[in-house]
Amino acid sequence: MAEPTFSLRHWTQDRALRGLIWLLLRLPYRWRVPLCGWVLSRIIAPVAGYRRRIRDNLALVLPDLPKAEVERIVLAVPDNVGRTVIEIYSGSEFIAHAVSHPLTGGGVAALEEAHRQGRPVILVTGHFGNYDASRAALIARGYRVGALYMPMANRYFNEHYVKAISGIGTPLFPRGRAGLADMVRHLRSGGMLGMLVDQHMHHGEQLSFFGRPALTALSAAELALKYDALLVPTYAVRLPDGLSFEIIVEPPIPRGTPEAMTQALNDSLEALVRQHIDQWFWIHRRWKGAGKARQRINMKPRP
Repeated sequence: MAEPTFSLRHWTQDRALRGLIWLLLRLPYRWRVPLCGWVLSRIIAPVAGYRRRIRDNLALVLPDLPKAEVERIVLAVPDNVGRTVIEIYSGSEFIAHAVSHPLTGGGVAALEEAHRQGRPVILVTGHFGNYDASRAALIARGYRVGALYMPMANRYFNEHYVKAISGIGTPLFPRGRAGLADMVRHLRSGGMLGMLVDQHMHHGEQLSFFGRPALTALSAAELALKYDALLVPTYAVRLPDGLSFEIIVEPPIPRGTPEAMTQALNDSLEALVRQHIDQWFWIHRRWKGAGKARQRINMKPRP
């Protein structure tokens, strides 16, 4: 296999991020986390175009939000993203905050029962709060949780990012053929698998999110059906102290078609985002081609 082509832009970005992370890790945790949030919100976000993207997404799906609330969200969202990044690199200190509160939600008993019986579980979350906090909290309680992750385009950053998330817990499975066999073995052995399903997927199904068409991967539901696994939404809501989390485990999604089950996952995440609107990663291009997709949906013949 040929060596990947050197990218000066990616290498430079990685060195800058490595330097920032190294400096922040020299600070006490209670200073490090909010400082990284401030840096990303006030310095990086304007340069990277995150503020414009957040405003565009909010204008698309929540056009009636007051201007003052939009501007609050524009600052708060990258602050949460920055906190999330440095938390993931903080290892045991982050895990201690992730497990500082008991599990809540109507799905806790079902999750415990599946764990006792050795039944596989697909744990689905979104880019919300800190998406790795629920995995950290469950692993620390003895649950056998693996995670499916998307390798980053910047391979230099990806190397140490994967090392950081491995410190929270393993096994980890890269999306694609490379991780498929190990992931299937993990599920068949009764393991739990964490997945993120709230990003635009070019080959996904046109489902609804915040009342707009959003291409969504059906893979979590398809895996649950194929391997008789529970499909369980789980989230980590950042608490007012900015450092700890409420870990929510919702009841399993009822079995049905992959489309219906995945739409239920979208609805679950949307309901939580509406309660904590500044904790979802509005910087993602979640509704790419939303106008064209809406036209295609409207053109479909009615049954």
